[in-house]
Amino acid sequence: MKWIANVISIARIFLILTLFLIRPLSVGFFVIYIICGISDMLDGYVARKLGTQSKFGEKLDSASDLIMVAVLIIILYPIIDMPLTITYWIVGIVIIRILSMIIVFIKYKTFGILHTIGNKVTGLMLFLFPIIIQSEVLIYLLCITASISAIEELFIHILSKEFNGNQKSIFH
Repeated sequence: MKWIANVISIARIFLILTLFLIRPLSVGFFVIYIICGISDMLDGYVARKLGTQSKFGEKLDSASDLIMVAVLIIILYPIIDMPLTITYWIVGIVIIRILSMIIVFIKYKTFGILHTIGNKVTGLMLFLFPIIIQSEVLIYLLCITASISAIEELFIHILSKEFNGNQKSIFH
């Protein structure tokens, strides 16, 4: 019973990887994609309801989120007509995120991505992106939100004495 949330996260990783086998933006793609999104919300909910939250589950959830973003970039970038400035902006965000992960590893000897409000909003916007892919406004809002949340997470890691994956913001 205590492994249900982790099983959901592991299943999500396998489902995410099946997206490589399906035509991007097809009905099958969206069915699996939406199941992955639901499972991302469900694993944390199940863990909290059953009282089975764990550091491993927290890291597994973060890893599956990271895998999902990477898979989507690999699949969708070649078919999206994105301005070069947005590409550079995304690379900058990725560099900040990698720097945060390096700081976490060096300071705390672990892997971790924070579950801040900014990261959750960015995650929701990223989830909506393939569904409303034609929106250039969403691309810019997403980059702004992702930049702010990435910089916030970086500062939290720089200023914190210990890793708290569930820190909600720099002000919390």
